[in-house]
Amino acid sequence: MIRFSLLGSGSSGNAILVVAGGSKILIDNGLSYRQLQLRAAQVGESLDDLKAVFVTHEHSDHVLGLGVLSRKMGVPIYMTAGTAENLPVKLTGLAGVQTFESGDTIALNGVQLHSFRVSHDAADPVSYVVEHDDTRLGVAADLGLASQLVKQRLAGAHALVLESNYCPNMLRRSSYPPAIRQRISGRTGHLSNAAACSLLKVLRHEQLRLVVLVHISMENNTHETAMTMATQVLAGSRARICCAEQDHPTEMFEVLP
Repeated sequence: MIRFSLLGSGSSGNAILVVAGGSKILIDNGLSYRQLQLRAAQVGESLDDLKAVFVTHEHSDHVLGLGVLSRKMGVPIYMTAGTAENLPVKLTGLAGVQTFESGDTIALNGVQLHSFRVSHDAADPVSYVVEHDDTRLGVAADLGLASQLVKQRLAGAHALVLESNYCPNMLRRSSYPPAIRQRISGRTGHLSNAAACSLLKVLRHEQLRLVVLVHISMENNTHETAMTMATQVLAGSRARICCAEQDHPTEMFEVLP
């Protein structure tokens, strides 16, 4: 079994708490130490026995909480070498960094973290599949397109954390400058609702039990739109679908094969 909660999802800070086997880990931490503790407590967890942090890329909403967390807890922080070399200036000299190459698998107390390359405007971005006792949790967020590699790595996941960032019509009408709109919708930006649904069609299978839609833009999307489109793709499926919020955690999900 794998248990997990999205403690934060969006431009205000991202963090996924994962508990499996003898390991409790974070995927990313863009939250303050206080918020991280508070939100973990809200889902009945603590940081006391945190084993490691796994970083996807160096953007501030994914890493800004790492400094205080490292000083207070001293846990190893895994990231690609390219990410380590491009961390924000305030994280220079971050302790506990362990580097790997995209595609590597890191084993931790019976849990395996399979990394894979994604298309995003960062130095060396990756995402992860968490595997424990034949249960697989796949993360597909902060990517501009779903490559064949992404589809291959996420195939067979029992739970998916899936980006559904924007509605193209809302993005075109938004207050964002043209350059930002182009970045978001580009090949190294974020997944639209339609792109998320296209990926979900490929990844749907009989053992898929949960899909959590994440990184939903507050200005360029709505939860209702993202949910409606994804629900249509999963019609007739046993999979539950829900949305993560920016300012408070999801429930602590439990996933079984």
